[in-house]
Amino acid sequence: MKFLLPILLSLLTTAIFAAEPAAPKPVPPEFAPVVDDPKMPRVLVIGDSVSIAYTLGVRKELAGVANVHRPPYNCGSTKTALGSYGLERWLAGENAHWDLIHFNHGLHDVSYRFADDRDKNDKGEYASPLNGGRPNVSVADYEKNLRTIIVRLRKTGAKLVFGSTTPVPESDAAKYIKDSELPYNEVAKKVMAEEGVVWNDLWAAVKPDQARLQGKRNVHFEPAGSAVLASHVAKAIRENLPKK
Repeated sequence: MKFLLPILLSLLTTAIFAAEPAAPKPVPPEFAPVVDDPKMPRVLVIGDSVSIAYTLGVRKELAGVANVHRPPYNCGSTKTALGSYGLERWLAGENAHWDLIHFNHGLHDVSYRFADDRDKNDKGEYASPLNGGRPNVSVADYEKNLRTIIVRLRKTGAKLVFGSTTPVPESDAAKYIKDSELPYNEVAKKVMAEEGVVWNDLWAAVKPDQARLQGKRNVHFEPAGSAVLASHVAKAIRENLPKK
């Protein structure tokens, strides 16, 4: 019995510690909830990982001007926005009304997928035009999706600003094809003009200095590039905020 007691105590201790909940993961500052100053307008930034990287810069530049929120997620493609994960979640409850929404979908639309919607196959190869991959969202569907998104966003009462999709370089992730964003931006610009949505040309803001601002063979940006984008987004928001 004296030999069993230490074993039983060890098992009991293990069970107690196993039952304790794991410590919650810290929330990235970009996703941290924003406590609104009721004297300032409410702004929502919707976008993918490129927008996540410039969110804090936008907040800093608009400090004292606007309450800048974003969904605590990567907002993905236009398909994502229109799915159960998207706008109906992001615009629920207290987030149903906004003064201005700055939005972008594009990089996840142009990236290639296999027929089963994966971006990699069982061999670990990225989808591409060379192995049966296809764009996640066709240009024609991208146009339709943007128009549907605009209809939904307008229900919030917000002034709408669309940020064009940033340049796609030759990438180590073969699912991105160099310059594939160009026809999508062309369609998006046409849609925004027809729908009366403000066009914020983020592509043009970084393209002239792309080699310095963007990661090497990567769609994401160096800190200097995210800072340029943040300034461009903040400027567009500031210029288009409805007067209180």
